[in-house]
Amino acid sequence: MKQELRPTHTFQLLDKILAQHSVNLLSLNPQKKIITSFTELGNLIAEQSTDIQIITTLQESLACIVDSQLQNFPENIFWDFDFLVSSMLRQALVADEGAVSFLKTFCEKMVSLTEMFGINTEIRFRYVHDFLYGFDWARWVQKDPEARAHIEPFSLVFFDYLLTKGKELIQRISHGQITSYKLCETGYRNPFSFSREPEDEYRLLTYLAEKQLIPVAVWNWNAKPVWNKPFQEMRQQIALKLDIQPQKH
Repeated sequence: MKQELRPTHTFQLLDKILAQHSVNLLSLNPQKKIITSFTELGNLIAEQSTDIQIITTLQESLACIVDSQLQNFPENIFWDFDFLVSSMLRQALVADEGAVSFLKTFCEKMVSLTEMFGINTEIRFRYVHDFLYGFDWARWVQKDPEARAHIEPFSLVFFDYLLTKGKELIQRISHGQITSYKLCETGYRNPFSFSREPEDEYRLLTYLAEKQLIPVAVWNWNAKPVWNKPFQEMRQQIALKLDIQPQKH
C-alpha cells in the first residue's frame, strides 16, 4: 500500500509544466548543470512523509508557485528548488496550525511575492534569483542578527517582510520618490550598479556559486543558509573583477 502513496507520478506533472514552457532548467550547483527534477524531489518527500493529503497539498502548492514564476519571471535563468521544497515540508510538519493549512498559507504568500516583484507590476525585476538564493534574506538578517539569525529564508515571517517592502516600493516608484530603481533600456529595473543582462547574470552567479558565496544553496536539499558574509559587497567586487559592465539606464 505504501508504494501507491509514493508521489513520483504526481511530481512528474511539475516537470511537464516546465517542459511545456521550454525552460532551460539550469542549476547553480557547481557540480551539475541541470536542476534536480521534481520527480526526484517527490521521492525525497516520500521518505519524510507518506500522508497523502500533505503530499497532494505540497504538489498543488508547488504547481502554483512554478506557474507564478513562469508568468512573472519569464527570463529567469536558474531554477533550483531542492531546499525550497525541503524547507516547505520541514516547516509544514511542525506547524502549529497543521501541515495542510501551513502549506496553503506558504503558497499564497509566495505567489503574492512573485506577482509583486515580477514583470506585471511597477517593480519589474527580471529574475527571482535574489529572493530564491537568499541575497535578500542575508541582507535582512544582517540588519538585526540578534532577532533574525534564527529565521530561515523561506519562513512566513520573512515573506511578510518582503510583501510589506514590495508594497512600499510600488508606492515610492509610482510617486517618483526612488532613484535607485530606474527602468533600464531592457524594460526591467535593476538597483545594482552592474549589468544584469542574462550573460552577465549567468557569469556572475556561477562564479559566486563556485566560490561558495551564495547565501542559500537551494540546489542542496540539506542546505545550511549563511547570512554572516558581506554578500552584497562581494558580488559588487566580483562583478568588477569579471569586467561586467555598468548598468545602462
